[in-house]
Amino acid sequence: MHRDFLSFPFDVTPVAGALARVAPGVRWLRFPLPFALDHINLWLIEEADGYALVDTGYGDATTRDLWEGVLAVLERPLTRIVLTHAHPDHIGNAAWLAQRFGIPVYASLGEYLWAHAMRDNGAGHGATSMANYFRRHGLDAVRADAQETRGNVYARGVPELPRSFLRLIDGDTLELGGRSWEVIAGYGHSAEHLAFYCAQDEVLISGDMLLPRISTNVSAPLNMPQEDAVTRYLTSVARFAALPENTLVLPSHGRPFRGAALRVRQLAAHHEARCGELVAALTQPKSAAELLPVLFPRELDRHQLMFAMGEAIAHLNHLAARGLIRPVADEGDVLRFEKTAALRPLVE
Repeated sequence: MHRDFLSFPFDVTPVAGALARVAPGVRWLRFPLPFALDHINLWLIEEADGYALVDTGYGDATTRDLWEGVLAVLERPLTRIVLTHAHPDHIGNAAWLAQRFGIPVYASLGEYLWAHAMRDNGAGHGATSMANYFRRHGLDAVRADAQETRGNVYARGVPELPRSFLRLIDGDTLELGGRSWEVIAGYGHSAEHLAFYCAQDEVLISGDMLLPRISTNVSAPLNMPQEDAVTRYLTSVARFAALPENTLVLPSHGRPFRGAALRVRQLAAHHEARCGELVAALTQPKSAAELLPVLFPRELDRHQLMFAMGEAIAHLNHLAARGLIRPVADEGDVLRFEKTAALRPLVE
């Protein structure tokens, strides 16, 4: 019988820098973030000689001061670092901690290379490239210029990066804390996101792929402008629906929860609803920027606008891949989309 509600076994979240036990050998650590999404969860897994750490927090002075407090009370050192993906709130302190303890960093190849490309403004990345990408999709000069003048935002949250790593791929088994964790790769949110499932304890460290209250950002990257990230994401998270009903999900944002299959269904319905809203709004050709109020009917700060544009473009690409809309460019070279057919459901 399918669960029809999410359950949250922990009513209280740990204060910044405090530890809470959530599963056999697993401790929960929460740090603040300087964004509207104001926190990240990290996970410490007890090993014979120390603690394996899953994700590292944003690489700023506030987080590193909190880390100093945590390290002062941990009775054993960190033994290794395992990364779900390369966004700054996850990888920001990986090099700093790895150098401090002389320990290895585990990651996927896609995330490791993407991190270096973002940090170094390589492979088509950079503030100017992003601003031009958004201008192509109809963002006005004021807001596009504001994105450009932000500079390398990634580097501010990731002061340095590991110069080597141990590669993990989908289907690998990682031994952590005397238990086996299956490596599950996912796409749509980042280059090659990794989640980790322990069948023995029915625990999933889901990273950003499966969150209990908010929907994961799904964006079309500027160097893959036609990417159907929505399909990649939904196909990825569908794998979590097959996990045992009682699986405890440890997400990067929000509280640990049970009900993975239900959450997958909710997310599929959410993205289909967004597609329906976009198609309904296309009474005439419109750009991603013109459609932002449909998906995000609120004031967006510069940081939120970056993600909102990526998500709007991703959903338009998804609808185009389904043959429901098509791109057209006007004389000003702004890319707009027009309707070609009535919306069909993803699942017949």
